[in-house]
Amino acid sequence: MIDHAGFAVADYARSRAFYTRVLAPLGYAVVMEVTERETGPGGYQGCGFGPSRKPAFWVGTGARPGTGTHIAFVAPDRTAVDAFHAAVLAAGATDNGAPGLRPHYHPDYYAAFVIDPDGNNVEAVCHAPA
Repeated sequence: MIDHAGFAVADYARSRAFYTRVLAPLGYAVVMEVTERETGPGGYQGCGFGPSRKPAFWVGTGARPGTGTHIAFVAPDRTAVDAFHAAVLAAGATDNGAPGLRPHYHPDYYAAFVIDPDGNNVEAVCHAPA
C-alpha cells in the first residue's frame, strides 16, 4: 500500500551517514540522491534507501514537524535484527528496546528499537519463526 516514507532531518549529512551505516545489516543502501544541483540553491537535498534500485525510505532537508515518528524496517531474519541493533548503537543511537520477542504483537514478532539522532523511533523487525 505505501510506496515510500521519509523523515525531514536536522543535519542531512549526519543522517545520510547514520542511515547508510545502520541499514546495511538489513540489506538497504542509498539507491537515489537528490542534491541542490537538481533543485537549485537552498532546495531539497535527500537520499532514498532501498534493497534494490527503488528507494523506499528517504531522509532529507525540510521542515521538521517534531519527534515521535516511528518507522519499522523489515529484517530478513533475527540475526539481521541483532546486527541492526548493534550497528545503530555503534553509530550513536539511543537504545529503545533490545532485540527480542514481542509476543504481545504476535508469537514470532522479533524486533529491536532505537531513537535516531533526530528523536525518531526506528525499528527492525522479523516476523519469521525462529
